[in-house]
Amino acid sequence: MGKRLSKIYTRTGDSGETGLGDGNRIAKDAPRVEAMGDIDELNSQLGVIIEQMKSVTALAKLAEFLRSNQHRIFDLGGEVSIPDYAIIKAEHVAAIETQLDAWNSELPPLDNFILPGGSLIVAHLHLARAVCRRAERRLVQLARIESVNPEGLRYLNRLSDLLFVAARYSARVTGTEEVLWEKG
Repeated sequence: MGKRLSKIYTRTGDSGETGLGDGNRIAKDAPRVEAMGDIDELNSQLGVIIEQMKSVTALAKLAEFLRSNQHRIFDLGGEVSIPDYAIIKAEHVAAIETQLDAWNSELPPLDNFILPGGSLIVAHLHLARAVCRRAERRLVQLARIESVNPEGLRYLNRLSDLLFVAARYSARVTGTEEVLWEKG
């Protein structure tokens, strides 16, 4: 890929429009742009988590898997920025399912709801799960009015499950007590 950004500001968005990957311009609050924004936020949240994990040896493999998914999330954002374009495939979803099953098999069954917390990493993983769910909802909204790759929807659905299990797995391998919900 050649150099694409020689100038960061272009002033072309000053009127409330932005450019898509195919060159078309649409409103910055259009459903497609909203979905792209939530996907970008998810990717940023994962970046924060991965950087936090670098200092925890027990989480190295988890951080590596999340990093590989950061690339797929970036692909998904690119996919959404170009109508009728597909990058995410069934094998990306299957890779998440395989890892999810492996980590989940090491965890005790849930007897209660879990609140985000216990450690910064665990809380951030739960936050990323919530952002992932929002990105999925935005993509579902977009799919109601425009064509969307169904594998992208499946990918976000599985990824949010993985992030929940990753939070529990992180707590377990770091000896962090999960914060259990206490009925009021």
